[in-house]
Amino acid sequence: MDIVTKKKLNILIQLAEADKHFARAEREMILKIASERKFPEEEVNQLIRNPEPIDTLGALSNDQKFDYLKDCIDLIFADQKVFESEVIFTKSIAIKLGFKKNVVDFLIENSEKITHAELKSTVFAEYW
Repeated sequence: MDIVTKKKLNILIQLAEADKHFARAEREMILKIASERKFPEEEVNQLIRNPEPIDTLGALSNDQKFDYLKDCIDLIFADQKVFESEVIFTKSIAIKLGFKKNVVDFLIENSEKITHAELKSTVFAEYW
């Protein structure tokens, strides 16, 4: 079992439910990530039914931490609505990943404006 993917999907599922509305676009994005990583859809559905507690995320590589955070930002935008509950949840994840919580505001403001590489270098230079 791919524990890194499972943890990411679990976080994204809880983020999708943070606004009390699990949108179809959010579900499709989560299933797409699972599919790309060869993670079984039935296990995703099991996580949706029974999300697991979010434990420590410190063992991830810096690349994995950034990818977790960027996927959270992408999921916030998936349903074309940014809810305060989603932003608050993502800030708590950012802190667990070792980032400053205001990294979320930076990513929300800039994720469509600058390249992935620029986002990543700025995040590690200014919000780590």
